Amino acid sequence: MLFDYDDENEKSIYEYAKNLESKTFQDIIDEYNESPIKSYNSLHNPLSLTIAEDDGGYLRNENAKGELGNLLEKYYFGYMPNSKQEADFPKVGIELKQTCVNLKKNGEYSAGERLSITNISYEEPVQPDFYKSHVWKKIKRILLVHYLREKTKERLDYQILFVNLFTPPAEDLEIIINDYNKINAKLISGLAHEISESDTLYLGACTKGSTALKSWQPQYYGDNRPAKKRNYCLKRSYMDYILHAYILRKKVPYESIIKNTTDLSQTTFEEYITEKINRNIGITDKELCVQFNQAYNIKNKSLWSNLAFRMLGIKSNRAEEFAKANIIVKSIRLDEDGKMSEHISIPSFKFKEFVKEDWESSFVFEYFSETKFLFVIYKKDGETYKLLGSQLWNMPYIDLNNTVQEGWRKIQDCIKNGVKFEITENSIKNNIPKINDNPIIHIRPHTGKAAYRLHNGYTKGNIKYADELPNGEWMTKHSFWINKAYILSQLKYK
Repeated sequence: MLFDYDDENEKSIYEYAKNLESKTFQDIIDEYNESPIKSYNSLHNPLSLTIAEDDGGYLRNENAKGELGNLLEKYYFGYMPNSKQEADFPKVGIELKQTCVNLKKNGEYSAGERLSITNISYEEPVQPDFYKSHVWKKIKRILLVHYLREKTKERLDYQILFVNLFTPPAEDLEIIINDYNKINAKLISGLAHEISESDTLYLGACTKGSTALKSWQPQYYGDNRPAKKRNYCLKRSYMDYILHAYILRKKVPYESIIKNTTDLSQTTFEEYITEKINRNIGITDKELCVQFNQAYNIKNKSLWSNLAFRMLGIKSNRAEEFAKANIIVKSIRLDEDGKMSEHISIPSFKFKEFVKEDWESSFVFEYFSETKFLFVIYKKDGETYKLLGSQLWNMPYIDLNNTVQEGWRKIQDCIKNGVKFEITENSIKNNIPKINDNPIIHIRPHTGKAAYRLHNGYTKGNIKYADELPNGEWMTKHSFWINKAYILSQLKYK
């Protein structure tokens, strides 16, 4: 029977919610339409309200993105959607959250999105005590509903797969609290307009709404400069780890850098890991290999990254905290003059998908908005490389949304309008913007194996190393690269 649960009993709520598993959202609506009882109150206590109701969040469009949670609240749990900062089931402190999973080609599930928690207010002071904050009220006990997102289906035909109660474990809370404090620090400094999701590790501040003027609001602090509305969220990388470790209960092949929650009682996670590496400053890569029983093979390009993980105290290259926070380790080797020899690449892209992207939903924007790098910096010293130090780095918001966006648009326009080729006896050139056209990013082939198939009959290489352009021609697969001069300018140690 619909609404057959006790809103004062956690077990009752959970057992009732578990019945959602295997249902589609359309099943829920159909069951509601067939039921003579239309709300929790009308079944349990028709003379008084037992769960707060508010017309402000009424389900307006069952097919709109983000409305599936409202659908569950109204049609399955029997209360009106609301935007109140308290938990959805206030008598037991449980917050209802729904989120999607994707099914990958290899048959494994992955988290499909970040989990939005609650809005960041620009109308009042921040709450300095995390345990008194709305964020803690919303995440201390989450009734988490996972559904399978299948893009070939209508949204109401998505199937609910898993329903679980979840509380962030103690070792994660230390990092989440530090993230909360870091976001607050930017708000208090009047820098809400410069917040980036990659500033933090597990708890992020994601944008809310469109790029329209209505999504901007004056800040409470500073000079009240308008900033885009944001929500606190649990990052997609963190949700992916939660899915595998706590929901699917799979043995996750990761090692923890933090061995004890007290390790972070007097320091931040960022300080903890950089200090562990930086205590080895001045030691050569060859000496580190002896210290950590690693083969010294300079032909192995992963040697220097491997040493970083050994310095962090783990035997593999799979750090649990890095998976949760989407931290990528990049070893940077400087020559004796302090110059970098290589640009840094990010994963390749598909030309035909790239030209259809909008900036704020683009791969490049999301990659740099959600990714943090651990730079481990070495400098050539004779026949070896000496450790200079390490730092955590993410793309500054202004750099991403000004310089990178400008370069991204010029490259996109060029590919949209049709790449022009100039064929010579020994080479083939194109009119795509080059490294000197933007101080931060450029694109270049992702592979050393050139491949082309052009309309004029010109062919070169194996087509499997090429990707199709919007006009039907084929060109070597490309990826975006971060200019080495820009990276060098961001380094603390050089």
